[in-house]
Amino acid sequence: MQLESKVPAGPLTEKWDKHRAEMKLVNPANKRKFRVIVVGTGLAGASASASLAELGYDVDAFCYQDSARRAHSIAAQGGINAAKNYPNDGDSVWRLFYDTIKGGDYRSREANVYRLAQVSNHIIDQCTAQGVPFAREYGGLLDNRSFGGAQVSRTFYARGQTGQQLLLGAYQALMRQVHLGKVSIYPRSEMLDVVLENGRAVGIVTRNLMTGEVRSWAADAVVLATGGYGNAFYLSTNAKGCNVTAAYRAYKRGAGFANPCFTQIHPTCIPVSGDHQSKLTLMSESLRNDGRVWVSKTTGDKRAPGDIPDDERDYYLERRYPSFGNLVPRDVASRAAKQVCDEGRGVGSSGLGVYLDFRDSINRVGEDGIRQRYGNLFHMYEKITAENPYQVPMRIYPAVHYTMGGVWVDYNLMTTIPGLYAIGEANFSDHGANRLGASALMQGLADGYFVLPYTIGDYIAQAGPSGAKSTDAAFTDVESEVNERTRKLLTRKGKRTPDSFHKELGKIMWDECGMSRNAEGLKQAIQRIPELREEFWESVRVTGAREELNQTLEKAGRVADFLEFGELMCRDALQREESCGGHFREEFQSEEGEALRDDEKFAHASVWEFKGDGAEPALHKEELEFENVTLTTRSYK
Repeated sequence: MQLESKVPAGPLTEKWDKHRAEMKLVNPANKRKFRVIVVGTGLAGASASASLAELGYDVDAFCYQDSARRAHSIAAQGGINAAKNYPNDGDSVWRLFYDTIKGGDYRSREANVYRLAQVSNHIIDQCTAQGVPFAREYGGLLDNRSFGGAQVSRTFYARGQTGQQLLLGAYQALMRQVHLGKVSIYPRSEMLDVVLENGRAVGIVTRNLMTGEVRSWAADAVVLATGGYGNAFYLSTNAKGCNVTAAYRAYKRGAGFANPCFTQIHPTCIPVSGDHQSKLTLMSESLRNDGRVWVSKTTGDKRAPGDIPDDERDYYLERRYPSFGNLVPRDVASRAAKQVCDEGRGVGSSGLGVYLDFRDSINRVGEDGIRQRYGNLFHMYEKITAENPYQVPMRIYPAVHYTMGGVWVDYNLMTTIPGLYAIGEANFSDHGANRLGASALMQGLADGYFVLPYTIGDYIAQAGPSGAKSTDAAFTDVESEVNERTRKLLTRKGKRTPDSFHKELGKIMWDECGMSRNAEGLKQAIQRIPELREEFWESVRVTGAREELNQTLEKAGRVADFLEFGELMCRDALQREESCGGHFREEFQSEEGEALRDDEKFAHASVWEFKGDGAEPALHKEELEFENVTLTTRSYK
């Protein structure tokens, strides 16, 4: 496997403009001769499909939901970052770039991050033109609020529904192209493999989730916009359907997978209430603008929060990080919450929770002011917990959220397989070891609207048509493999459900590869996961038939992939002997409990190559070069 980042030469601020000027183009009339497959219709996939079709390409878009509007992007609440500096508080493209590099604990590629900051302003203009109802301040300009890891207000928002409103904007653009006949959408279709011919990605194989039909699709390029793999932990803030299958099958076909252990724990989630739960609910990071995080100073204090006077409260984020206070990055806030809970100062019946208190903000701006900013979020919290957050503090605790790792891509967003691209959360490129809040929506739309449409044209202009047909031997061979996997699953007539295995895997992953990791625990996980995988194939029970709607079969296939991928995550975490961002190795921390990086040995992306079932994967390294920022100890104090 050759890792060529293809970062353009020249000054950082000029790389993207220079690259765009030098890329090869496809004649407008010729674009109609090429077909692109886009897997996923979230913000990255919908924006890419609409943009490519607008340029003239024919696009086949696939999603496993019943509508493109139901992609998990709708769940994003708090906002989207851009460097417009509307509040005139000192923001700039450079500051957004630097905050993102620092927030990722210096484990991301400089050139990609700077490009992201550059195009961020165009995203806001694009979405406003589409009619996205961003909040506005009294003068009519778009409003901004603050998010973790920044000392400026650069986050644009639509109350607590930003992801949904942005996706509706992209969906409108997408459906316009459907109406014009340039995009064909295939809902309830799950990609189960990618097809290569002469080393080039030429299509995919899908299963129709309603009828069970397995079918091949040919194209000149394939784009994965399939989101992240947080559900490897079973309990996460992700939608239940989110999975790793598309990305993992690409990995097994030869695509490098980068930094799989870089997973994000979000600090403001509703705490687990019992073993019955199948997912967790996120409360937006935007709430930390006005909410203050605290616990009692006394161990085991079970008094009601209103009975604990101020001088007996520990506003621990404000105490430990006076410069950023409650708006420290997510990994920092999450570890701090775990620490106070481990000390026995957690709240709620489980002791796994801290307070997010709006008392002072309500006193300052009034209940109506808070309701205007966060009303739907407060309503959602009350519906789930039966507690009124205007009257009592919210209870929150960290939970698995985003994944910074993903399929390795070069500067053009192409994987190690020619013609196969990965965009949005499916790739690894922009967030390093920790993503700053409100940057996921930014990256997904940047990739789909403003990066991929340029870079895929450069590839197609040079590679030309694939010439592939869905009846070719390459497709029939992969179809046979997909059918054999399905047959094997359907013949499993054990006594355990796929969900029971998923839950057991999730507990292993959370305990040993979750908010903190250590060598002993990771080695135990690497030993235990293959045993659980073997037990899965012996004891799982998959009911139903192939040629029908069969959700048990869907789950079983996804859990089978998680049972392989979880081991890769633990291997990656074990070999990275440092703490950085969301990857916290207990052996590598300061006396104050802060992460200790090892820039001499680990300033690289760890890229794994599949070497066959049962064989250990090979590790490759993309060394990260920092020519424009100085590697320093990340401090938010």
